Amino acid sequence: MAKHVLIIDDSLTETRVFKSLLEHHGYKVSIACNGQEGIEVARVCKPDLILMDVVMPLVNGFQATRELSRNADTKHIPIIVCSSKSTETDRLWAMRQGAKAYMIKPVKLPQLLEAINKYLPGG
Repeated sequence: MAKHVLIIDDSLTETRVFKSLLEHHGYKVSIACNGQEGIEVARVCKPDLILMDVVMPLVNGFQATRELSRNADTKHIPIIVCSSKSTETDRLWAMRQGAKAYMIKPVKLPQLLEAINKYLPGG
């Protein structure tokens, strides 16, 4: 059965690139366009892994990561933050919220696949 990845990102361009790459490598992909929607989709779909943007409307990626990593139903889901925010403080803050990895956009696709494979359950 294909592993399920949830992409939470308000950029249609980024989402299309990630979705295409993941589907090409056999993953099932769901999409949410902001942190609030992402939290709701994650609770319902229970993906195997989440790719999380930071700068989004309504609920940002730091807030969504914190919520998902502290909720009993979703805390087991690894979150990889992919953001244009490039400071060490941003990376450390994401990790404190519960992210497993922090990647700076534009993300190099081979490194993204490597990180996904590293953090996917059973991967």
